[in-house]
Amino acid sequence: MAVPKKKISKSRRNMRRSHLALSPVNAVACPNCGESRLPHHMCGTCGMYNNRQILKDKRQFA
Repeated sequence: MAVPKKKISKSRRNMRRSHLALSPVNAVACPNCGESRLPHHMCGTCGMYNNRQILKDKRQFA
């Protein structure tokens, strides 16, 4: 079984993991209802996308 010869320092360990950090979600406000939604996605609350009504009621995609 492979065993490391020396302890990896906290600095070296954290430098290796530097790209694993989570980025914040880029949410925008819906112009119709004001709820937050992802850009280029339909609003889950009111069913609007690009100033058009996509869904009549929320039960269609639930």
